[in-house]
Amino acid sequence: MTRAIPASSARSGEDTGARDDEQDTVLWPVVRAVWLRELLLFRRYWPAVTFGSLVEPLIYIGGFSLGFRRLIGTATGQPYPQFLSTGMVATAILFSSVFTGMFETYNRRRYQKVYDAVLSRPVNVWELVSAEASWIAAKSAVYGSAPLLVAFAAGLPLRAGLLLVPPIALLTGLGFALCGMWVSCLVPAADWLRLIASGFLTPLVMAAGVFFPLTGLPGWARTAALANPLYHCTELVRHLSFDALHPGDAGHAAFLAVFCAVAWCLAVSTMRRRLLD
Repeated sequence: MTRAIPASSARSGEDTGARDDEQDTVLWPVVRAVWLRELLLFRRYWPAVTFGSLVEPLIYIGGFSLGFRRLIGTATGQPYPQFLSTGMVATAILFSSVFTGMFETYNRRRYQKVYDAVLSRPVNVWELVSAEASWIAAKSAVYGSAPLLVAFAAGLPLRAGLLLVPPIALLTGLGFALCGMWVSCLVPAADWLRLIASGFLTPLVMAAGVFFPLTGLPGWARTAALANPLYHCTELVRHLSFDALHPGDAGHAAFLAVFCAVAWCLAVSTMRRRLLD
């Protein structure tokens, strides 16, 4: 990333595959540069991000646990505070990844022109998207694993399977970060992102089995939940937390992998249209 080229050449959109033979070696310098920039910025705004991504889910856990523990003793055979805490892992991942992917990407592309500056260097759009999403995913994996601390305080035993929760959080966070970047390129104004948050993300959480098991829902709702990435994340985290893995969990992991691949393709194609066309 030390060889400058004219911005007009980088943004022309021509010969985007000219460096196919260098893709294995060029991506990592881009990732390092993006992560360094993000770390420098993160030192300034981490309290606000931590409150929104970490403290808010913990407040939900405390409120629901205190309010419902006398009404709901167990859920799927597990104490309700543990059931809720493990489910809130998925919610923390969602909030810390998709909101960053939507709002920060929109501002950097539309107003701050950060991506224009990056693409004035020998950097492809797919490299930019991959580097940005990888940072968001790593951050969401850290914040997403925090509700497990509440589960431990509620009596959840330490198990070896819990070591796989951060990789699941990383995979889920990557998919939702890419989705957020994709959506940020579709809306005509930032206010539409708030509509997405309230009109789409909230139902997504309600249909993920975070607060209650989905067994009590109608059959069509349970079937629709199979298309919800957050549901597959919740199931994996709970099975790992309660030492209840079964062969069907391979399908949950495969769904999340496909979700990431599809989201990456959508994010790259829409960002390329917005930045180059």
